[in-house]
Amino acid sequence: MAKPRLLERYRSEIIPDMMKRFSYKNTMQAPKLLKIVVNVGLGEATQDVKLLEAAESQLAMITGQKPVVTKAKKAIANFKIRKGSSIGCKVTLRRVMMYEFLDRLISIAIPRIRDFRGLSLNSFDEGGNYSFGLSEQLIFPEIDIDKVPKIHGMDITIATSAKTKDEAFELLRLMGMPFAKKEK
Repeated sequence: MAKPRLLERYRSEIIPDMMKRFSYKNTMQAPKLLKIVVNVGLGEATQDVKLLEAAESQLAMITGQKPVVTKAKKAIANFKIRKGSSIGCKVTLRRVMMYEFLDRLISIAIPRIRDFRGLSLNSFDEGGNYSFGLSEQLIFPEIDIDKVPKIHGMDITIATSAKTKDEAFELLRLMGMPFAKKEK
């Protein structure tokens, strides 16, 4: 099995750049990707089970891995949700699948977003992880538009081993993430 393109680029180009920029003494100090979590929340799935099944199959097509169905932790009467009812699905990607997905996300899916002006710089947490949301699943070429019962969004969280926001930003920028320009 061939190594993912992004993983090879990370090892040959990104690690040396990070070592220069942050003056690491060892290549193992350079931050790396730990996992990517793709989450789809469907509150309407409590009324219509077919929506959850469709979202599950679409998420499996997008990520190449079978999703786990998420259950409600507690009952919320205003949203007609009971404790333990299925309200979404998620996939945790690691290693080769993670790099393949991120490469497809950066090079194919994100450029297909209408009126795209870059990803927010404010979505980094203190642990060096980055989270953002997509408003529709149709930007992925694997999805057949005619077979989609309902358009839904998804949350994507990229967990890195970076210690600071700056290290995480630089890692993702070098990998090709299209961030918005800093406003002056």
